[in-house]
Amino acid sequence: MHTQAKQSPAKALIRKTSLCSWLDITPGGLDKLKAKDPSFPKPIKDSPTRQAAAYYVVAEVEAWLQNKIAKRDGAAV
Repeated sequence: MHTQAKQSPAKALIRKTSLCSWLDITPGGLDKLKAKDPSFPKPIKDSPTRQAAAYYVVAEVEAWLQNKIAKRDGAAV
């Protein structure tokens, strides 16, 4: 991972590819993360088809990250 902090996007929704870039993980890495952590935010699909674009709510992802940081810091104390 990069040591430089990533800036969160100003948009309310973010596509999977942009989310992967923001989190500095591959799409496969995101799929593994979602499979291992059921608390990861669920995507919003723009149609019921399997090929539909998946969007994530930026505020939900940021809240998830903050929760992970809080758990980490609480466990380290």
